[in-house]
Amino acid sequence: MLMKKTGIIIGIIVAVILLWGVSTYNGFVKKQENMTKAWGQVENVYQRRADLVPNLVAIVKNYAEYEQGTILAVTEARAKAANATINTENFDEKEFAAYEAAQEELGNAMNRLIVAVENYPDLKASENYLTLQAQLAGCENRILTERERFNEAAKAYNQSLRKFPSNIIANMFGFEKRPYFEAQAGADTAPETF
Repeated sequence: MLMKKTGIIIGIIVAVILLWGVSTYNGFVKKQENMTKAWGQVENVYQRRADLVPNLVAIVKNYAEYEQGTILAVTEARAKAANATINTENFDEKEFAAYEAAQEELGNAMNRLIVAVENYPDLKASENYLTLQAQLAGCENRILTERERFNEAAKAYNQSLRKFPSNIIANMFGFEKRPYFEAQAGADTAPETF
């Protein structure tokens, strides 16, 4: 009788531990998928910006004849940003930094192009240019929003990896910490003109 009760108690304890393990594992998978979805949205808004860049370059080319280096820099930066990819299943700090550097280079090149446009009053008054500039500003706001959402998803995931006792399951199944978007060097300094 005592052996039977002991067996039942051990069976219940094992069942509870198994249920907890399965639930914890599934929680990690859910958070990982939320983070992957958030990353997809980041890529989506970066792609939208990259799709708008050729239109901006074409409009500026039609109005202004100035140093071709600025247009070339935007075109090359767009190509780098479009070709930058991340393996969402297992990306690391280095891969993440390279991706972000390509996106940052495109943003900086676009800023130089917009500053150069300030010398062309006819272009600044063009309805096409103003519409496109508004779309690009909207893109940049979407990028910030989606990056923030990704950071929130990564934070929830990373926190759950570190908490005890769920960190035991994380270590057993190889769940690893994911990087965050961080401010670039010099981001605390406002641009001089726009």
